[in-house]
Amino acid sequence: MSEQQKTTGDGATPSGPQPEPIRFFGTTWVEHDGGYGLRRAGVAVGAAAAAAVGALALRLGYQGLTIADVGGVLNALVIVMFAVCSAIAFRKTWEGFTRRPSGAAGPDALRSVRTVGFVGVLLAWCFRALKEAPGEGLYRREYETARAQYDKRRRTRTGNPAARGTTESPGRSARPKRKR
Repeated sequence: MSEQQKTTGDGATPSGPQPEPIRFFGTTWVEHDGGYGLRRAGVAVGAAAAAAVGALALRLGYQGLTIADVGGVLNALVIVMFAVCSAIAFRKTWEGFTRRPSGAAGPDALRSVRTVGFVGVLLAWCFRALKEAPGEGLYRREYETARAQYDKRRRTRTGNPAARGTTESPGRSARPKRKR
């Protein structure tokens, strides 16, 4: 989570970590406001429509290969390639909604597979948008963890350190003052 201090419209700076924006949703996922439901529906319908158009484009490309009579082996290879790449792209995109990539397997590691298997990526976005904003669960867990850590740090630092001996702070036992 970013702990940057951003100014709001009224000039006040909110304290603590700020939620990360999600593509197409911004930060409306935090409170489910600002047309969140309509955005989810729009993402689901848009991704499904784009996947259908992409599948149609792949079908037209395959028909071009059959018209060109390139051979059965190449036709089968093209079908297997798009099917496998779509399955891998779907799986990796779906996993990206629930956890951050670890190690060297960052978002750019499978860029070519996701490009070829774009139908799988679009279907993952469509199905995830039916449940929540894609990535919302991951971002919400991270935001709540960062917020809890910030609040915990904030609570331990509040108060006047000079007055700690005179008034009892919550969670601390009163210590007697030293005699000189």
